[in-house]
Amino acid sequence: MVYLTRVEHFNAAHKLYNPDWTKEKNEEVFGKCANENWHGHNYELYVTIKGDPNRDTGFIFDAKKLSIIVKDSVIEKLDHKNLNVDVDFMQGKMCSTENLIVGIWEQLSLHLPKEIQLHCIKLCETPRIYVEYFGK
Repeated sequence: MVYLTRVEHFNAAHKLYNPDWTKEKNEEVFGKCANENWHGHNYELYVTIKGDPNRDTGFIFDAKKLSIIVKDSVIEKLDHKNLNVDVDFMQGKMCSTENLIVGIWEQLSLHLPKEIQLHCIKLCETPRIYVEYFGK
C-alpha cells in the first residue's frame, strides 16, 4: 500500500463561542478564542490517500488532480472565509479545529472518485497545534 499526501493552505477566521453559555463562561472556557471580533489562522491541510500504484502510470492517483479536487471542494469554501458564518458545512456546529476536520473529510468524501481511498487528513491550526482524522 502506498500513501500519497497533498498539502494545501488556507486562511480563515472563526470564534469559539457556545450561545447557550454566558459571555463569562465562554471566556473562561475558550479564552481569547471567544473574542467577539473573531480571530484567524493560517491553516495547513494535509490530505493523504492510499492505494496501489497503477501499472501504466505508476501513480495511485494523479497528484495534480487531487489538488484540483481539494481546492474545488474544500479550499474554495474555506479560504479567506469566516468559518462560523460563511461555510455551509460548518453551520450549526462549534467551529473547533476538531469539527472542521470532520467537515473537510465529509466534503472530500463526496468529491473523490470511488477508486480513491482517503486515509487521513491532518489540519494544522498553528505550528504547534494540529488534529488528524482517519474517518469513522
